[in-house]
Amino acid sequence: MTRAFSRARFGVLLLLLSFIVVPAQAQLYETRADTAFMVDAETGTILFAKDPDKLIPPASLAKLMTMEVVFNALKTGRLTMDDTFLVSENAWRSGGAMSGGSTMFAELGSSIRLEDLIQGVIVQSANDGCIIIAEGMAGSEENFAQFMTERARQIGLERSVFVNSTGLPAEGQFVTARELVKLARHMWAEYPEYYRFYAQPDFTWNNILQRNRNPLLRMDIGADGMKTGFTTESGYGIVGSVARGDRRLFVAMSGMTSEAQRAEEARRILDWGMRAFERSDIFAEGSVIGEARLYGGAQRSVPLRANGPVSIFVPTMSRDRMSARIVYRGPVDAPVEEGQQIATLRVWIGDTMSQETPLYAAESVPTGQIHQRALDAVQELLVGWLR
Repeated sequence: MTRAFSRARFGVLLLLLSFIVVPAQAQLYETRADTAFMVDAETGTILFAKDPDKLIPPASLAKLMTMEVVFNALKTGRLTMDDTFLVSENAWRSGGAMSGGSTMFAELGSSIRLEDLIQGVIVQSANDGCIIIAEGMAGSEENFAQFMTERARQIGLERSVFVNSTGLPAEGQFVTARELVKLARHMWAEYPEYYRFYAQPDFTWNNILQRNRNPLLRMDIGADGMKTGFTTESGYGIVGSVARGDRRLFVAMSGMTSEAQRAEEARRILDWGMRAFERSDIFAEGSVIGEARLYGGAQRSVPLRANGPVSIFVPTMSRDRMSARIVYRGPVDAPVEEGQQIATLRVWIGDTMSQETPLYAAESVPTGQIHQRALDAVQELLVGWLR
């Protein structure tokens, strides 16, 4: 049990339960990637983690964030698929054929429908398409990149920083494998009508047929996204998505030494993730999972529950020990309203934290009478410092 001072209150960590389950994932699987992170889409279970919080240059994986900004603008009605964007000289020179990078061969001075630009960026990884969109939405690529970082914070990416819309090498531009997976999972959940573009095998523009660069799409493994990238500094990277039956996995990997190794490592870890785990239902919907101590309430504690069932995926071949802890800052001040977020349930597989689930008050608790509040005050004075 651990506690940390916060004014007159304490951070509370309660051991809730223990199960027979698994050793740490690092003992179960190995990859040649420098950094990797894989989760189950529905439950959020962390299936594999290798240095997932290391800051790495995103390369073309940054285009996922570019598309998140576009999809959000479409969802909120600020853009439509029929909106057109002008091809500036900057976009034509910096991202077009003469730049030597990935391009959709946009013609200088032409106007292009947003739907075509989206397909160019997603299918062909078109740098010119990204710059055209950035300039059209924000006036300049620099302004757009600032908004990319702001938007990243809004959706919970706390460390990723974007300097341009393409992912081309730039000082101060970084992501992590963990946040790339969080971004991919967010895009799948928030924009199902647009996520389909990531499964598109090819795209014809200006009479040029261009094939999707994601090698997973050609492997018949249920892949339907998302993006590849490469820089000399970070090596070959990929964000992949695979769906089989009612399961879906997301993975981000970086640091491979070749396109062939990237394809092999991504396929291997996704196959393993699909085969090596089975679902374990920990708590049914509406179940009281634990309780949090109250201060100054009409009762000593408040019961806690999740918004729905709590399930996790655990390895099928090796079992050791699983533990779960309720974490909150407490004692919690009364009054408490039903549905108020109070704590977090953290589930550990071996020595790896594999899942976090918010916990909410299962009932309302009013402020207690004066003698109850006085008793709590005395108790805190006498024993609170021991926590």
